[in-house]
Amino acid sequence: MDMLQISGATKIYNGQAIFSNFDLSVAPGQFKVLVGPSGCGKSTLFDGLTGVMGLDGGKISWNHEPLAHLGRHAAYMQQKDLLLPWFSLLDNSLLPAKTGKQDMIRMTAVARKLFVRLGLTGYESHYPHEVSGGMRQRCALVRTLMFNRDLILLDEPLSALDAITRRRLQSLLLLLQTEFKKTILMITHDIEEALLLADEVCLLSPQPMVIKERFSLKQPKPRYFNNPDLLKIKEYMLAQLEGDVTCEAG
Repeated sequence: MDMLQISGATKIYNGQAIFSNFDLSVAPGQFKVLVGPSGCGKSTLFDGLTGVMGLDGGKISWNHEPLAHLGRHAAYMQQKDLLLPWFSLLDNSLLPAKTGKQDMIRMTAVARKLFVRLGLTGYESHYPHEVSGGMRQRCALVRTLMFNRDLILLDEPLSALDAITRRRLQSLLLLLQTEFKKTILMITHDIEEALLLADEVCLLSPQPMVIKERFSLKQPKPRYFNNPDLLKIKEYMLAQLEGDVTCEAG
C-alpha cells in the first residue's frame, strides 16, 4: 500500500501549465528520486505538496485519506540550509521543538544525540557563519529529523556544496532511510546522486512536467559507479536530458 498518492496534480502560472494531471505515488520506506531539467517544475511540485503555494487541480492522499497538503506529515529540507544566523547550531536544530511547544529538556537530549550521529559534536554552540557549508547542511538535516515526520521531502539539499563534501553527505542521506526509517522523496538534477541513493528514479520532462520513465534500482547500497548496469542507466538518462535541452533551445 502506498503512503503518498498524488493524482492529477496541476499548476498553472501566467497561463502556462507547469505540470498538468501529474501522478505520483510513494511507498512506505521508499527512497524515490525525481530527476529532470532545470525549470521543469520539480520545486513547484514540492511547494504545492507542502502548501507553500496552492495547486490548481488534483488530489493529495495520505494512506488513502485526502489532504489539502502534507504539512503535518512531511518535513521539507530545501536547497538552502535556511539556518537563522542569530541562533547557534543547536538552537537552530531545536526550532521544530520550540514551535511545537515540546518538552525542551527531552528534545535537547534528542538533538544532541543527532549531533553525535551526524558528526557535529563540539559545534553545538557555534553560529552558522562559523562553520562550513557542509556542516550547516548537517545541522539542517538534524532540524529536519527533529520534526519527526514519516516522510521527508528533499529539494536538492546538496546542490550548493563542493563535490567532495557532497559525496560525504550523500551517505548521511542514506541514513534517513536505513537508520531513521524515513520515507524519502527527493529532487535532484544530478543523475549520479539519484542512482547512488534511490530505490526508484523518475525521469521528468520539461514543462509541462510529466514522468517520462521510471527506473527501479535493486542494487544494494551503498552503491558505486563500477556497476555496468548503473553506468548504462546514467548514459541513457543523460542522453534523454540532453535531448530535452536541445528541444527547448529549438
